[in-house]
Amino acid sequence: MKRFIAWLRALFNRTMDKVEDPEMMLDQARRDMQQALTANREKAVQAITQKNRLQTMLDEATKKSLTLENQASMALRQGNRELAKQFLREKANNDTAIATLQATLAQAVETVEQVKVAIKRQEEDVRKKTAEALAMKTQWKQAQIQDSITKSLQGLTFDNEYEGSFAAAREKIQNKQAEAAARQEMYGGSIQGKIMSMEDQAMDMAADEELKKLEEKLGLSTAAPIQETATASTDVDAQLDELEKRLQQGQGPA
Repeated sequence: MKRFIAWLRALFNRTMDKVEDPEMMLDQARRDMQQALTANREKAVQAITQKNRLQTMLDEATKKSLTLENQASMALRQGNRELAKQFLREKANNDTAIATLQATLAQAVETVEQVKVAIKRQEEDVRKKTAEALAMKTQWKQAQIQDSITKSLQGLTFDNEYEGSFAAAREKIQNKQAEAAARQEMYGGSIQGKIMSMEDQAMDMAADEELKKLEEKLGLSTAAPIQETATASTDVDAQLDELEKRLQQGQGPA
């Protein structure tokens, strides 16, 4: 039930947002002004029509008074005073009506002129409001575009937020490079140690040879030592051959 009420509230707010849209409000205001102007013009037309009817009645009454006056004059020429008096009485009543018509017509003419001025002012106001409405609609569209641009730029970031990833990767690479250098250094040290060991063995062999020559010279040499030296030399040569084979096969020392 709460979800349904929340949905109704959201639907109502959405509808009100559309109803209160500035562009729709301006269009509705412009239509209302046009309708009001049209209604006032129609009323002005009716007022002018009534004024024209009063003018026609006044013209007819004036013409009738003139006719009655002419009829009275003709009756007098004929010596009929009683008929002339009757014509003059009728003319007097008609003149009273003419006076009333003139006052009413004067008031109607003044009212019509005021209405005409008001209509002209309203037309000018409608033109100004229409132009203002168009300008405001343009401003509203510009504001919508600016708001859209602002919303689209909200996801942009220029902070160096990826520096942590780069730093971690850089550190791992440097560690791996350091480890590779250490392994290479250890490998190089092992080779150097092997070479130094071989050099020591060679020097030992040379010393043994010198020692054997010295013993032979002094007559101290024996068969057993000579056999032992020969066996040691053979072992060294075998190790040297094995090392050369391994180096040629691309296998470094463990």
